[in-house]
Amino acid sequence: MDKKFDVKEKIEELTERIQGDKSILENFEKDPIQTIEKLIGIDLPDEQLKPLVSGIQAKLAAAGAGKLLGGLKNLF
Repeated sequence: MDKKFDVKEKIEELTERIQGDKSILENFEKDPIQTIEKLIGIDLPDEQLKPLVSGIQAKLAAAGAGKLLGGLKNLF
């Protein structure tokens, strides 16, 4: 059985889940590959998960930068 999914859609979904749960975020920061495997419920080779990890890390970084910039805006 071949399980395929839309990578962009999965990145969005997983990013929301990670951002919404501090313990998942901490686990993702420590071991992103294993955390993603647990979240999707599929054991895949690391090479297949790296694009998901990179996409999620980019989204989390962008969200963090957005919050930081929003906080700076409030200073002025």
